[in-house]
Amino acid sequence: MSREPLPPYFNIDPDAALAELGAPTDAQGFAAIAQACARGRADLASRGLHEDGARRLRPFSTWEITRYLIPVAPAHFRRVLKANPELPQGRSETEGGAKWFSLDEVLRLRAHFGAEGSKSKPYLPYRPEGLPAKMVAVANFKGGVGKTSTAAHLAMSAALDGYRVLVLDLDSQGSMTSIFGGQVADEWQTVYPLIARHYAEHLTAENALRASRGETAHPLDDTLTEALGVSAADLVQKTHWPNIDLIGAQLNLYWAEFQIPVWRMAARGWKLWDALTEVLERDGLLDAYDLVFIDTPPALGYLTINGLAAADILLVPMGASFLEFDSTGRFFDMLHTTFASIEEGENLAARALGREETAFQWDAVRTIVTRYDGAQQGELAALMQAYLGRTMSPHRQDFTALIGQAGEQVQGIYEADYRDFNRETYARGRETFDETYAAFKRLLMGVWRREELEARTASAAQ
Repeated sequence: MSREPLPPYFNIDPDAALAELGAPTDAQGFAAIAQACARGRADLASRGLHEDGARRLRPFSTWEITRYLIPVAPAHFRRVLKANPELPQGRSETEGGAKWFSLDEVLRLRAHFGAEGSKSKPYLPYRPEGLPAKMVAVANFKGGVGKTSTAAHLAMSAALDGYRVLVLDLDSQGSMTSIFGGQVADEWQTVYPLIARHYAEHLTAENALRASRGETAHPLDDTLTEALGVSAADLVQKTHWPNIDLIGAQLNLYWAEFQIPVWRMAARGWKLWDALTEVLERDGLLDAYDLVFIDTPPALGYLTINGLAAADILLVPMGASFLEFDSTGRFFDMLHTTFASIEEGENLAARALGREETAFQWDAVRTIVTRYDGAQQGELAALMQAYLGRTMSPHRQDFTALIGQAGEQVQGIYEADYRDFNRETYARGRETFDETYAAFKRLLMGVWRREELEARTASAAQ
């Protein structure tokens, strides 16, 4: 009887292992590896680029528009175009073939239907007047849960729905920036100068008080002086999506994690967690957009705290596994410890001085199960739902092969052309992402509606 072969970790020859080993790696070796990755990244990223090196969003067919973007029958859509020659008419790639439209043209068509079409149909996305943009942070310190992918696809979904979207990348790895084709030369094109500016403005105000008391002013170094001249609008990049803009990230942004605590030690009165919110609001970005999606680093550092404190809605992606459930629970425990500690420290002084106390609040917090396999994870997901209740979104984002196929082309699902698959495969593939967005949109609309009714009640009481 023949014996089964031994496992591969037996009978390894030390000399053969040595021959495979190669030379030791020093600090310069890291540079060589990084350069190789940079070359590979450029090669992979180029697959999503056109011949001139720019990223472009694909066109959308009449079939897609009438099924996914504007709720009208195809025949009615064509009649409206014929009756309004000033509207975009689309382009056919073959004689008598299907008409294709850019997203910018789709947005113009949606505006026309919103103004001229049936008032009973939701041609335009819900957004109460007079309320600022909603800021949505996507966070978890567990890697590999689809955090950046979830944020990117929600941003794309919202853009297709007609919302004006700003994507804010706080992760120095810059994955979100890569998805949207951003080019960031150094930390001065990230949120870093905005946080530095907020600190410099705090010092400037403190120095005015010190001067009135005859005290020596805090010095402002060159970095802080330069940051005072930076506006949030200076950092915003256009993307290949007509209604998605970007404030990007790159590796040097990580230095903020070292600089922010130094500033905080030098000025204990500086409320660093308010920096992002106050600067974006002061610079008018919360009026210029409907939604701001914040992609945070996979760690609870100072940048993440800024993103979470700025957020109105917090989304926490996680997998349906014991380890990810356990890790996510610890993440929420750290959130409690961190923000409760900030409140406690701030409110001791606030109560002594008779000032308004600090109280963090989020309009909604939801966990989202991503990369879900119903055949293998159904029981565990149901158990997680039982414990988390309303906090866990009832929709579970299925894993689909369309993710991998689109990823090979450096694209989001919504950027993939269904002609690269077939209509049925594409429709099934994007269905789970449409459901994820629908769950988020219900959350968003509920939050906005609550604020709209509260504002109406407050106005009536005056």
